[in-house]
Amino acid sequence: MKKFAIIIPYEFTASKNILEHLEKLDLPKNVQIVKTEKESIHNENIDKEINADYFIFATRHQSESKVKSLCVHVTGNFAKAEVGGKERELGWSMPSFMKTALNYLEKNKLKDFEVTMEVTHHGPYLAKPVMFLEIGSSEKEWGDKKAGELIAKTILEVVKSKKKSKSCIILGGGHYNQTAKKLMLNSEYAVGHICPKYQLENLDLELLKQMVERSDEKVELIVLDWKGLKQKEKIKTLLEKLKVKHERYDKLK
Repeated sequence: MKKFAIIIPYEFTASKNILEHLEKLDLPKNVQIVKTEKESIHNENIDKEINADYFIFATRHQSESKVKSLCVHVTGNFAKAEVGGKERELGWSMPSFMKTALNYLEKNKLKDFEVTMEVTHHGPYLAKPVMFLEIGSSEKEWGDKKAGELIAKTILEVVKSKKKSKSCIILGGGHYNQTAKKLMLNSEYAVGHICPKYQLENLDLELLKQMVERSDEKVELIVLDWKGLKQKEKIKTLLEKLKVKHERYDKLK
């Protein structure tokens, strides 16, 4: 049986909130809660300290817009490691589990909260599959009991899930990736890594290989957010070298 570690940076309001509700749930025996003093992004190599197959960070999301949000994403840096992790190193994604999380959040979403799929970004670097589940985006939301309860129940849904989907990655689009969200909610595909348009200038063959290979499931498709895809000729050249099936999102049936 696969083991899950739920990482709780317990000094932070959002994580305390989620933990309060997790402790009320009947978690399976293959799930352990790990409290850490470090902020989530700085828990480098925690997978070497904790015996688990999958790592879920229950934490906060920060943004200047202060939009109320519940976010899902995987970690990694396409350029410098400015917010934890390693330079030009991506983590390992868990697409089907992230699909389960996003669908549960959307099905049970709270009034005034946006459910979002974020692109691959920030640390920490782990060599095991990792997912961030976040409450955003200010102190008020971090302490919102309903949000904490929903994230806790989402975690329970994830660790109990046995659903497997076809896996894909995405090139292009914005940070709060609408193409990813649509695929997660309305298709047979589960999304792993996403390289947004603002990182495409840093994308090369090595990073594209990481996007494909660093997944707990075989990536079957590269989805191109064509309207949100800069440097189209460069991307075409990389795809020809990689020889993985690819398709424009607007052409998918």
